[in-house]
Amino acid sequence: MSNTAKIRRQGGATVFSIPPALLKMLGAEVGTELTLTVDNGSLIATPAQPRKRYTLAQLLEGADEMADLNKQAAAWQGGSRVGNETF
Repeated sequence: MSNTAKIRRQGGATVFSIPPALLKMLGAEVGTELTLTVDNGSLIATPAQPRKRYTLAQLLEGADEMADLNKQAAAWQGGSRVGNETF
């Protein structure tokens, strides 16, 4: 399927419309991020890979180990000088 679109100015940007049939063929919808590349003078639009979404449990994985490391690091702060360190 081919279609023509006119580039126009909207605010400070230049835009063109993508017909619904082409969006459907791309597997895209309003709000989909597209990666745009130029190959031999042709504009190629590819849906960008969605950002990975993490659960709260995944984000907190390893938090206990980090707390232990922070406690160890805090203990080093109060030590006496053993060389020419300046604080």
